[in-house]
Amino acid sequence: MPRPCRYRNVRCSPDINYFKPRGIPLDLLEEVQLTLDELEAIRLADFDDLYQAEAADKMNISRQTFGNIIKSAHKKLAEALLQGKALKIEGGCVKKVAR
Repeated sequence: MPRPCRYRNVRCSPDINYFKPRGIPLDLLEEVQLTLDELEAIRLADFDDLYQAEAADKMNISRQTFGNIIKSAHKKLAEALLQGKALKIEGGCVKKVAR
């Protein structure tokens, strides 16, 4: 039995949660789901330029877990961009906190 998921602190809540390639009907597209904790990891590491240890502290997780999350997020973004898939942002084991 797997360990229960530890909630990750998330400060970003996107107004737009779906992206798709232009000119391709939605019913012909495959989807890639990016979770809210993966989006938060991208925001902290790539947008805010934080080191992984500092970003992990902000999300209330270990540095190794943060590394796993950011690796998964980068892979999903690359898949959506390079293979022309839709990107849906939702879900994850998160706890929303105030900025």
